[in-house]
Amino acid sequence: MQQNRKTSGLKLYTTHFTILIDDLEYNTEREHLIIPEYGRHLQKMINYAKTRETKEERNKVAKAIISVMGNLQPHLRDVPDFQHKLWDQLFIMADFNIDVDSPYGEPSREEIQARPEPLKYPQNFPKYRFYGNNIKTMIDVAVGWEDGELKEALTYTIANHMKKCFLNWNKDTVEDDVIYNHLFELSGGKIDLKNTEEDLSDATSLMRTKSKYGSKSNTNKKSNNTNKKKYSNNRKRY
Repeated sequence: MQQNRKTSGLKLYTTHFTILIDDLEYNTEREHLIIPEYGRHLQKMINYAKTRETKEERNKVAKAIISVMGNLQPHLRDVPDFQHKLWDQLFIMADFNIDVDSPYGEPSREEIQARPEPLKYPQNFPKYRFYGNNIKTMIDVAVGWEDGELKEALTYTIANHMKKCFLNWNKDTVEDDVIYNHLFELSGGKIDLKNTEEDLSDATSLMRTKSKYGSKSNTNKKSNNTNKKKYSNNRKRY
């Protein structure tokens, strides 16, 4: 009799275990999550809202879902149009197939999935990339100025800066004619200094600025260290 009890108990346990296995839900069999960050429970809430018969019920459930979505992302509360983004995500997770009243209107699938326009990047001049984009901007400004002393001063300032950029890129010397030709080309032929008699600053003076400030900084550090040593030596010991 005891043996029969053990056998029946084992059968009952086996049957119960088989039922549990049959009830298991594998990820491969589950519904695809459109926005995985919100989890499967929120997706089920949205699916539940879609099954409500009256629009009043659907709106009530949708507002509760929006509240839950906001609580899941508290770090985004200060983002502009935060509520608008949540409602858009609600429609996305509902596959745009839910009849509720959104305060921002119902977005279309085409509107959400539309690709943004490509960003406009500054057009570099690969041939003279070492001058940088700011030089081209300064040249365009100089071209737009009326002829006169100010334009001439700006033009030579640009030319000297171009020479300095060239020397930073190539430590060797550079002739002024090379800079004038590059300036003529970058300005589209509107700034021509090829026949000028005025020379640009020499390479030594252009490159001296960096070393001068560097030596000054080192001098200040040495002076401060010397003062600290004097102060420590003059302190009275008790």
